[in-house]
Amino acid sequence: MALRILSVDDESDLEILLSQYFRKKIRRGEYVFSFAHNGVEALQMMLKEPFDIVLSDINMPEMDGLTLLARINEMRNPATKCIMVSAYGDMENIRSAMNKGAFDFTTKPINLEDLEHTIEKAAEEIDFIKRAYSEHAQLEQIYSDLHVAQEIQQTILPKDFTPVPGDSSFSLYAAMKAAKYVGGDFYDFFSIDDGRLALVIADVSGKGVPAAILMAICRTMVRAVAAGESSPSACIGRVNRMLCGENLNNMFVTLFYGIYDTVSGTLSYCNAGHNPPLLVRPDGQYEYIDPTGDIALGVSAGASYHHGHAVIPVSGTLLLYTDGVTEECDAGGGLYGTHRLAELCASHAGYAPEELIGSVLDDVEAFASGKETAGSSDDMTLLALRRNRDGMR
Repeated sequence: MALRILSVDDESDLEILLSQYFRKKIRRGEYVFSFAHNGVEALQMMLKEPFDIVLSDINMPEMDGLTLLARINEMRNPATKCIMVSAYGDMENIRSAMNKGAFDFTTKPINLEDLEHTIEKAAEEIDFIKRAYSEHAQLEQIYSDLHVAQEIQQTILPKDFTPVPGDSSFSLYAAMKAAKYVGGDFYDFFSIDDGRLALVIADVSGKGVPAAILMAICRTMVRAVAAGESSPSACIGRVNRMLCGENLNNMFVTLFYGIYDTVSGTLSYCNAGHNPPLLVRPDGQYEYIDPTGDIALGVSAGASYHHGHAVIPVSGTLLLYTDGVTEECDAGGGLYGTHRLAELCASHAGYAPEELIGSVLDDVEAFASGKETAGSSDDMTLLALRRNRDGMR
């Protein structure tokens, strides 16, 4: 890109002098000179086209150089640099110009070699500023795209916590809090058939956009396969083979998939390397549901998957969570941990799922307060299901 220079001087000889001295750079397209004879004319030209450098005399009719400099400053374009020209010894005006933001100055009679060095120095700073602005614009676009991605991700997570209309035999709530704009955690729940409800929670390795994309793919696969597979282990085994058939760039997914019988309270499940869910009984007693000993999805196409069973008692609550909850750190580097999570849930036995999840998130936030680094270090996702005592089908 050619450097656009506006020379502002009421002496016409300067135009000839500059054109002659810089003729090689002008021919090569490195410099493009324009000329104005006073500050008013210069401002009119600047309103029509941008200039990188304004080379302005201080003493001019109609509008002097100091007034022109003030007007240029009002345009607030840091990529426009002003080089002021004044008579030798006019230090008062030169000092005033520098105090008002001039990039540099030169004195008459102009030393063109010195002026050339000054222009080159200004060009380097202008280039730096333009590149910084370009990078800033790119970051703004990235942030804008991430906000859109965040909104899209939130829309694909279910927000209607009554997946079986008219069935009050259970209550359900879930929340996902991403460490970045978008996250790799997800939860899901959906009715498989009459009396059976699918519950899913997962954690994709890594964070950010790659994890969010894999999260969306995995969620879609689980939903698609669950419709044709009655067994949790068969469903997860098939999803694993599908994921292993893709190039996951060494990414993997830990996932818990359960099928809850809304009549008997029985939970049939498969745990693919995920945190064991917490079962809280009405009296505050709790236990972590036994894992099925299966590895994460996307690691080995030949992996076998198994399923286990548990019963959610009446007025009991099942809590699914990701390790962003239990592995959150306090100011000293200590982990929140499974014991603290279980004790909190036990003290909130009988709470509605939404209240329970809110209490957990508040407690994790309080635990992590005082850290030097603000915000969560990992995505946090929770899903709670409570079997109601007075539920009617």
